[in-house]
Amino acid sequence: MPVQRYSTLAAYNAWANRRLYAAATALGEEACARPAGAFFGSILNTLNHLVVADRIWLGRFEGIEMAQPALDTILAPTLAGLFPLRAAEDARFIRFIAGLDAAGLAENISYTNSSGARFQQSLASALDHVFNHQTHHRGQAHALVTLLGGRNAGPVLDLIAFQREQATA
Repeated sequence: MPVQRYSTLAAYNAWANRRLYAAATALGEEACARPAGAFFGSILNTLNHLVVADRIWLGRFEGIEMAQPALDTILAPTLAGLFPLRAAEDARFIRFIAGLDAAGLAENISYTNSSGARFQQSLASALDHVFNHQTHHRGQAHALVTLLGGRNAGPVLDLIAFQREQATA
């Protein structure tokens, strides 16, 4: 499995997160903190969850054993406070993947999940999960942005839009 695929996904992930945070910021802090029916409640809570989950997964990838916070932990009570944490995790993913090769992607990682169960899987399959998880919850937050701000409030987040933008850059 080529490393370039994951480099592209990490860059896309950072791009999509920047676009979603900009759209959420345009709605305002109050709207983003309002419970709106998503799994984690609000836009802000959903975006907090993504940073928490990414920290957990990056720790696993880097072999850092740590106590896992609850998946609904609020790392920052505002978008303004959360965005730098999001940007740092996106940069961390990009750096981590830049250091990988095909053999590293094929290696198994072992970890304990938040329920205490032990798992082992290839790094590539765990990365697939992480990027899919980001897309899943980013989609929930995007739905809330459009619910609260109207159809035009939600930015295009399609991978193909990112790829086209990169091709013309």
